[in-house]
Amino acid sequence: MSVFSVEANDRITFKVRHEDEHLLVVEKPPGIATQPGLGHDYDTLLNGLFVRYGQKLQNLGKDRDFGLLHRLDRKASGLLMVGLSTKAYDAMRVAFAEKTLGKFYWVIVKGAPKTAQGVIDKPIIESIPKGEGEIKRAKISAVGKPASTAFRILQAGADASLVECRPITGRLHQIRIHMETIGCPVLGDSIYATPKIRAAAPRLALHSHRLVFDHPISGERIDVRSKWPKDLRATLERFGLKRPDVEGDEEA
Repeated sequence: MSVFSVEANDRITFKVRHEDEHLLVVEKPPGIATQPGLGHDYDTLLNGLFVRYGQKLQNLGKDRDFGLLHRLDRKASGLLMVGLSTKAYDAMRVAFAEKTLGKFYWVIVKGAPKTAQGVIDKPIIESIPKGEGEIKRAKISAVGKPASTAFRILQAGADASLVECRPITGRLHQIRIHMETIGCPVLGDSIYATPKIRAAAPRLALHSHRLVFDHPISGERIDVRSKWPKDLRATLERFGLKRPDVEGDEEA
């Protein structure tokens, strides 16, 4: 029996949206951390991935984050890419650095942006936790790292809007911070939103719904999509918004 660096946990569930010998795209449920960390040693997506892909992820090793190419906040849901071979992982790291792939998120925000679409360019700096158990945060700062988020309004209701965001960079809590700074905090955000806005959704109303990239080995154009999450359907209805994954409501 193989001994892995990350303990496998078959109780962690996820959906496979794309799989080949080099790459994996999975859909993470809300409430599950992406990787082990403070308070989450055994109950993360990576623990679940090690059940089925343990040997390949172990071969990639800690220096390659056991295949993880990016992260999602614990309370968010949606698509994540995982490398299964060294060659594919290294190539996709370059693609992420050079911003040649597309990551798209559906977000329900308070109010509506002033323009139908735009790009938010505001540098972000991460805070250093002061004590054990303190949540890591980030904020807009002139001394922070460059951060850019493109957005477009899909639907606007009376009190909330459904927005599609494409983070061009990948800073901590980038979408949440950028939307808040233009006066449109994400519903259900327990860190940056007011208590009223936090209570407007059962959890963070942010879902990674689409990944578009060129396969690092075959060169094939891959376009992986997921559906609107079931636990946020009632939130859409409450604000008079329609599901964006239903035909006629979303552009290709």
